Amino acid sequence: MTETSQRPLRVLAAMSGGVDSAVAAARAAEAGHDVTGVHLALSANPQSFRTGARGCCTIEDSRDARRAADVIGIPFYVWDLAERFREDVVDDFIAEYEAGRTPNPCLRCNEKIKFAALLDKALALGFDAVCTGHYATVVRSGDGGRELHRASDMAKDQSYVLGVLDEKQLAHAMFPLGDTLTTKDEIRAEAERRGLAVAKKPDSHDICFIADGDTQGFLASRLGTAEGDIVDESGTKIGTHEGAFGFTIGQRKGLRIGHPAPDGKPRYVLDISPVNNTVTVGPAESLDVTALTAIKPRWCGTAPAAPGTYTAQLRAHGGETEVMAELVDGTLHITFTEPVRGVAPGQAVVLYDGTRVVGSATIATTVRRETASAAASG
Repeated sequence: MTETSQRPLRVLAAMSGGVDSAVAAARAAEAGHDVTGVHLALSANPQSFRTGARGCCTIEDSRDARRAADVIGIPFYVWDLAERFREDVVDDFIAEYEAGRTPNPCLRCNEKIKFAALLDKALALGFDAVCTGHYATVVRSGDGGRELHRASDMAKDQSYVLGVLDEKQLAHAMFPLGDTLTTKDEIRAEAERRGLAVAKKPDSHDICFIADGDTQGFLASRLGTAEGDIVDESGTKIGTHEGAFGFTIGQRKGLRIGHPAPDGKPRYVLDISPVNNTVTVGPAESLDVTALTAIKPRWCGTAPAAPGTYTAQLRAHGGETEVMAELVDGTLHITFTEPVRGVAPGQAVVLYDGTRVVGSATIATTVRRETASAAASG
């Protein structure tokens, strides 16, 4: 939020207990803003979450955040959003996998928790903005609105997981790290200079609410096991599994198929059908997707009024690909200039115009190059 440096604001800094959010809060305070730190308690039973500084919502994380706030010299609170988090993120995650889709809980958390529940509460309490440690930038557009742009350093850019934010939310968002051309080592060095004990704390890359990182085990404990067939593209049974929810489109490892393909090449998950509990596998080239439809679009500003050429990002750490996009009756229709692989229903597609984030939508169906038929999410 580059324009916020023009006047002091009342800022609520979301502090996860990690180094990025701590440095972001410190920079906001150093810029002259009236900053209050808050840690979100997202589990009713935080002892069940992972330990060893691997998550973002454990008891030790809240203590790390409190110590950082003390060093910065700002007030600090812990807010209990466990019930909201369970309903909007965890339950949604389970339901999406049960339906054969592959969700991104980080996007859901940003949309429903950090920039809905948290921001709404912050505004009600008189705060002007919510500050986080995300790497992205918010700039004022020519008409006075707000635009979300990629971070200055593409290697750390996190705009993909923020593509669910609308213009009103962007008007109250602050990302102090977004315009910093520094490496993560330099961020850690800055934290050390500031006396922040989280300077050497490892980053969290896993899903915060899955204690041991075993997504399949987590889902099995909640959905149970149900043996089903693994079939090839012709429908021939070549193996079994214990639950279709344990697979994702494009998956290669862990298929447990007893015999190799006739051509000797690896096989990948092509489709997941929860209706008949069947997983279809095939060669890599059968993963090529030429088009998709996406639902529940959220725009970082005005929705596109006509078909246009954009770049699209399909996963948090993926690259960009050129697309043609058109909004028809609330559904986004996207055609790829070149086929892409590993596109799964349930994931987000984020559109960009240069560095500007246009918006985000949830992938509903894909069109494969080989079959030229829609591969529904199930």
